[in-house]
Amino acid sequence: MAETTKVAVGRRNLSPAALYEHAIRREEAAIVSTGALTAETGKHTGRSPKDKFFVKEPTSQDAIWWHPGNQPIAADKFEGLHRRMQEFCDTHEVYTQDVFACADPRFRLRVRVITELAWHSLFARNLFIRPNADELMNFEPDFTVIALPSMKADPARDGTHSDTFILVHLGRRIVLIGGTGYAGEIKKSIFTALNYLLPAQNVFPMHCSANTNEDGSDVALFFGLSGTGKTTLSAEPSRRLIGDDEHGWSDRGVFNFEGGCYAKTIRIHKESEPEIYAATESFGTILENVVYDSRTRVPDYDSDEKTENTRAAYPIDLIPNAVLTGTGSHPHNVMFLSADAYGVLPPVSRLEEDQIRHYFLSGYTAKVAGTERGVTEPEPIFSTCFAAPFLVLPPDRYADMLIERVKRHHADVWMLNTGWVGGQYGVGERMSIAHTRAIVRAVLQGDLRGVSTHVDPVFGLHIPNRVPGVPREVLDIRDSWPNPDDYDRQAARLRDMFEKNIKMIGKSGSGSG
Repeated sequence: MAETTKVAVGRRNLSPAALYEHAIRREEAAIVSTGALTAETGKHTGRSPKDKFFVKEPTSQDAIWWHPGNQPIAADKFEGLHRRMQEFCDTHEVYTQDVFACADPRFRLRVRVITELAWHSLFARNLFIRPNADELMNFEPDFTVIALPSMKADPARDGTHSDTFILVHLGRRIVLIGGTGYAGEIKKSIFTALNYLLPAQNVFPMHCSANTNEDGSDVALFFGLSGTGKTTLSAEPSRRLIGDDEHGWSDRGVFNFEGGCYAKTIRIHKESEPEIYAATESFGTILENVVYDSRTRVPDYDSDEKTENTRAAYPIDLIPNAVLTGTGSHPHNVMFLSADAYGVLPPVSRLEEDQIRHYFLSGYTAKVAGTERGVTEPEPIFSTCFAAPFLVLPPDRYADMLIERVKRHHADVWMLNTGWVGGQYGVGERMSIAHTRAIVRAVLQGDLRGVSTHVDPVFGLHIPNRVPGVPREVLDIRDSWPNPDDYDRQAARLRDMFEKNIKMIGKSGSGSG
């Protein structure tokens, strides 16, 4: 049972309407023309992975995958910050939401989220699973998150790298968040905890979206980093959404960790993403760092003035075809999404067992040139298991769980390039969303089973020779380049990056599995 911090009853489990009032009264946020609440997160418009630490303590230190991304901090440093945060809560107006993580009741985690900001309390209410009145009567948390943006660390005294900190104490089941107003840290801290707790219960925690067909018998998983289409492709009108970000795979099937969605809104349009767009226009939704007209209060989703990482946080029941139980059967198809800005990965390929491990451990996508000053070519991003910032155990532990389940339940695993074709960024074109949707549809309908394939000579990937609705010149990535020799050089370069990254994972202590 997690330790807790005393919070005034009057500010516990407030409704969205009440939290709106508090956020407006305290000038934390504003209401835009659609009825959504909009807030700014300050200097941090995304997560701060370099400021995240695990407390080195006897119950968990031998299990944690200690590598540069999982930094240790001494227990006495945690105690000092925890004590100051408790004093803050005793002397300031703070808020509490009692919520659940994990839709499967067998693995349900009771989470108490204590926040300095009213809109952060609404965020927790939106993103986690909301208990009913009876479940709240005698609520005792298994995990407690305390998020106080105005609480700053002193690196010299507290052992942090900056005045921002995310401290995870797995033994005492407490997370401390300070110095950042980015709400995503709240939900991801519990995802981190589940990556530690669930494998011991034979549940595979996954950073993926999931959807199913109308009767729930055909589940698909979409793994991918930010910007690869994980949320967009899973919010398909002809399918039912189980969840857009975090799931577990147990002996019964798949279940959502959350009760809401946290969708990127940059350049979102009603025509291309109608379900998500409609959710952004609803009362109770929180918009993060979205620019709006000060006179009309109309949001400008095309603006990246504050950040490219603009977000909408809303309850999943705002998606019309959502599976409200948050559960589904064992998946038939698993898809790895990579937005390859080098333009050399095929739009679709079917993976064999050794390739599943290789590409899952790689967790690849690529930033495009021009997003940062001085960047003139694509920049590769390798995030182990598509979830490196949230892994607690060695990566091979998660890869083994994936492969065991894929084999046992006869799931097909595919890799999709949602990035560039016909050349790298600046030369080729972005893969058409219509073509990507056609590929996903063909995978889910079984149209690619039995289709003849050819083997890519550089990556050894099995590429279907035919996909309904996708031109052959798009499928054969090498032939789509003006100069095939340029493709060969760029593909060999990316292959070498993959190999170098896999070796680095091995050296950092993941083991061979």
